[in-house]
Amino acid sequence: MNAATLMIQGTTSDAGKSTVVTAICRYLQRKSYYVVPFKPQNMALNSAVTVDGGEIGRAQAVQAQACMLEPHTDMNPVLLKPNTNTGAQVIIHGHAISNMEAQDYHHYKTTAMAAVLESHQRLSNQYQLVIVEGAGSPAEINLRDRDIANMGFAEAVDCPVILVADIDRGGVFAQIVGTLELLSSSEQTRIKGFIINRFRGDLSLLQSGLDWLEKKTGKPVLGVLPYLQDFHLEAEDAINTQQISEQAIFKVIVPVYPRISNHTDLDQLRLHPNIDLQFIPFGHDIPAADLIILPGSKSVIDDLMSLIESGWQAAINTHLRYGGKVLGICGGYQMLGQFIHDPDGIEGDIKTIAGLNLLDITTTLKPEKQLRNVSGSLFLDNAQFTGYEIHAGVTEGDSLNKPMCSIDGHHEGAISSDNLVMGSYVHGVFEQGDACTAILKWAGLQHFEPINYHALREADIDRLANMIETHIDTDYLLELLNLSERSS
Repeated sequence: MNAATLMIQGTTSDAGKSTVVTAICRYLQRKSYYVVPFKPQNMALNSAVTVDGGEIGRAQAVQAQACMLEPHTDMNPVLLKPNTNTGAQVIIHGHAISNMEAQDYHHYKTTAMAAVLESHQRLSNQYQLVIVEGAGSPAEINLRDRDIANMGFAEAVDCPVILVADIDRGGVFAQIVGTLELLSSSEQTRIKGFIINRFRGDLSLLQSGLDWLEKKTGKPVLGVLPYLQDFHLEAEDAINTQQISEQAIFKVIVPVYPRISNHTDLDQLRLHPNIDLQFIPFGHDIPAADLIILPGSKSVIDDLMSLIESGWQAAINTHLRYGGKVLGICGGYQMLGQFIHDPDGIEGDIKTIAGLNLLDITTTLKPEKQLRNVSGSLFLDNAQFTGYEIHAGVTEGDSLNKPMCSIDGHHEGAISSDNLVMGSYVHGVFEQGDACTAILKWAGLQHFEPINYHALREADIDRLANMIETHIDTDYLLELLNLSERSS
């Protein structure tokens, strides 16, 4: 089998590429095609553990769900996780190979492209259709040399491209025409049409602009997608602050570190009508709350230093004196301890840093990252859960004698002797209703009806597929995938 490949690129970051790929994947899956998502290169701090024991971008895991597939490392062969302003951890086929500065990675792209093409070929051999998501914009002139994320990939595999533009941010026609102008002639030819995303209002008022665009470029507009209200799809990287908290009775606050990661752990709380969850950037006032959650971090030592310098340590101590609860997840769990050691310089030159001293634990960072999907039970109402671990640390200390949970018969996490502080390496635990209820009960919310997060995500993926069926020229879409005999 040699799959047909279609690539979705965007005029800008956050134009809606991830959303459109997810939508098309579910639309095609509904029509019983064997379809798989693919993103050659992703730069994101929200990630997921795959069925083959690797790590990929969170958006590709959601796209896999849209295809009714388990996430696999071939779906995102190159993942970059920024750990400084100019450098990132480079993950190839699901496993970290090194930290690289931007210039070093630029020279490494030729090797990375080989990994990308290898994964694409494997998927092409297994599936009918490969729906590819680009990254950023293909018109970023400074990134075009050795490009593997956009047109460089499309040219290498000779696939058609649809360009997505976000009308909600304004200037949509300039976005599209300007992007085309900055592409080579062969790349311009490769773009087979446009999708305009996030439109609000009367479509008839846009029609003259669509007619002009098609005449100007000689390319069709496949459709105009409406702005979806109360829509949720797990963020690739940016923090989604949308809430449904009109009846909030419980307040949760979360510090936004410079390298915050896997904050999608908290989507289940953010979307619940009884919970007021707020992400608090450093430098803003720290409000009173029932629960403080310290989320994951890609650079735990630097983020811990920023946390302390921003006054959060004092605020957390005050919060605890008034009986509030504190939960740490992954990097946030490590911060709760007495010390974090980095003898191998994994995160930089600082070898040891004092933690928040809220749990009697010490963490030593190790080169080998722990990646695994897990299931177990909390030592809180024996609530069952599934989740995943992504971390590069080994934690020891007396607080482990009062664990948070049991995984495969082994204790994991810790609870303080005064029962005010708790931490664990497990991501995703809030997705299970019983586990979410048990943790919030521990934190002080005695009566809680959890939302069915999996059903919510499924419903929104289906909303996207419905949108494709209603607002997109699906005959032309299928033609681009060699699934229609209609002449162009």
